[in-house]
Amino acid sequence: MRKFFLIACSLGLFWAGPAWAEGPTCLATADSKKLAGAARTSFLSKCERDATTMCDTTATERKLHGAARTSFTRKCVKDAVGEAG
Repeated sequence: MRKFFLIACSLGLFWAGPAWAEGPTCLATADSKKLAGAARTSFLSKCERDATTMCDTTATERKLHGAARTSFTRKCVKDAVGEAG
């Protein structure tokens, strides 16, 4: 029973990671708040720092190392921040 619980929790963490990134991106939030100039730059910088922290935490939980961790973190942050254009 204990093994089942641990497996279920592990799968929950595995599938929950991508769900976090499906919320509004930093750029979309900045646009919806109609931020411009220094306020937009400051908001996007803080949002990117927060996303990096969250993605690093998720990578640690998934026990990723080396190139896998770097690749995961870059994609996670890019998805959270959004793309300009």
